[in-house]
Amino acid sequence: MTSVAQHPTPSRRGSLAGRLPSPGFETFGGIFGFVYTFLAGNVLLALANAPLVLCLALVADPITAWPFFLALSVTVPPSLAGLFASFQTLNDDGAAVKPVASFLRGYFGGFRRAAPLGLAAVAVLLFLGVDLAISLSMPAAAVLVPIIVVAAAVTVAVTVTASAGVVLLPEAGLKDLLKAALYLCVQRWYLSIAALVLLGIIASAALLQPVLGVALAPAPLLFVVWSNSAFAFHAALRTS
Repeated sequence: MTSVAQHPTPSRRGSLAGRLPSPGFETFGGIFGFVYTFLAGNVLLALANAPLVLCLALVADPITAWPFFLALSVTVPPSLAGLFASFQTLNDDGAAVKPVASFLRGYFGGFRRAAPLGLAAVAVLLFLGVDLAISLSMPAAAVLVPIIVVAAAVTVAVTVTASAGVVLLPEAGLKDLLKAALYLCVQRWYLSIAALVLLGIIASAALLQPVLGVALAPAPLLFVVWSNSAFAFHAALRTS
């Protein structure tokens, strides 16, 4: 008895082909949405922090004038709220994202909470910076310096996480946001370390090449920071 080879019928082949993934308009639209949001976000960040960016470009050695530049960075948390709002819209709307409108909505909508957050962070970091400079000449520097550095790192991590909370929890007060951000930064310490590394890369790029660093680096790296912060907030809300 001869066997007959079984071949898939045209309809069978058609049904299989219909299930194969293929790039289409939605795929390219999603890629365009990311690229557009990142480019617009970098420009809007530079505009929102124009005094800081301009002085970084003009001053040859910003490290020696760190208190001045730290004071200028008071505008950073409100701009982060605007950028994080555009990231949230990108996640919700995909290719239909409007990053400029989303940034402005997040900036002005979260300014009432993000601006005091920036003032508090700058005040704490200035205090810690002065303490660090004094401690370096003290006999107990080996003990004090690590404590001050850790306190500064926690301050930065809490500030960035709370800036994300301004967007994720629009009804929460600033005090509640700070408590939640501190809890999440300690609980998800590995995400805090990752955020600090990414922020360090952004700061290094801005110090070395202010124009190119601000134009290219912040938004893609801050998107990772935002994603981790959103994950931490959502995970905490699910378990609460």
